[in-house]
Amino acid sequence: MALENNGSRPDADSTAMETPRKVALVTGITGQDGSYLTEFLLEKGYEVHGLIRRSSNFNTQRINHIYIDPHNVNKALMKLHYADLSDASSLRRWLDVIKPDEVYNLAAQSHVAVSFEIPDYTADVVATGALRLLEAVRSHTVDSGRTVKYYQAGSSEMFGATPPPQSETTPFHPRSPYAASKCAAHWYTVNYREAYGLFACNGILFNHESPRRGENFVTRKITRALGRIKMGLQRKLFLGNLQASRDWGFAGDYVEAMWLMLQQEKADDYVVATEESHTVEEFLEVSFGYLGLNWKDHVEIDERYFRPAEVDNLKGDASKAKEVLGWKPKVGFERLVKMMVDEDLEIAKREKLLVDAGHMDAQQQP
Repeated sequence: MALENNGSRPDADSTAMETPRKVALVTGITGQDGSYLTEFLLEKGYEVHGLIRRSSNFNTQRINHIYIDPHNVNKALMKLHYADLSDASSLRRWLDVIKPDEVYNLAAQSHVAVSFEIPDYTADVVATGALRLLEAVRSHTVDSGRTVKYYQAGSSEMFGATPPPQSETTPFHPRSPYAASKCAAHWYTVNYREAYGLFACNGILFNHESPRRGENFVTRKITRALGRIKMGLQRKLFLGNLQASRDWGFAGDYVEAMWLMLQQEKADDYVVATEESHTVEEFLEVSFGYLGLNWKDHVEIDERYFRPAEVDNLKGDASKAKEVLGWKPKVGFERLVKMMVDEDLEIAKREKLLVDAGHMDAQQQP
């Protein structure tokens, strides 16, 4: 996959007779949210630039279907550039080259349990990384005289131990290095808005899932295992706290809320949620029941999957987003679960073909 070395806008003369496209810069473009947001922005007529980290292995499978080689100049409206939230110079350089109208900071080490294993890295990318990007945006706007709108991806994990329902005025009580880092990023964003007049918004998004969710997140871990169990490739699924309750929505719905925040006249912070809460056990009941299976026959509890500090119940109050942004979720809980199960069942069917042909060992899972 080729990457652009020059992402600057066309000369003014070449676009004088056309309405110029809005330009968006997205960090975390290869993630679940980044892929859905990019699709959404392209449909809105944007030119989208994504920052990706250098790796020996490509991690672009979520956006391969919308990628067009940059040599196809007239059609390639999504372009990728190497950068990192730990490298302030790369952030500022691409801001100066791309000259975005909107910046969406979605990049993060976003796995809560993993943040207990690598707390320093989590804080550097999630908290200080956001600060580096905010400062790059601020200095770019000062030097260029341009206006750039900034979106910071927050998390319901910031509320932690605070009882539900949680709204924009609910105190934060983070229970993990990830959540604490997100709190820092949230307040950095508020500070840059208040201190420098930056158009900067925090989106406090409650859990949002999809078939593109990473396989080490509990919802996708369940549906991925379920597909394999149904196809006879796996017998057991090991999980932790089944009573943890979350406000689960569809990621494709939530990216619209991100965009809507940056279309307002005034920058502000918003909770984005379905306002319904369901336990992990309920997720198991709906997903396994959909395929005619009993989850109790296959699920075992493994203590290693319990967090050092648990978050019992997250349930958002999205009244402000509904009233100000006119946003509301379209996909309900059961439809979301079935959507994920359908996708992972198809993956398991393809995997079964490889196993039956002798190209894969099904015994890698218990």
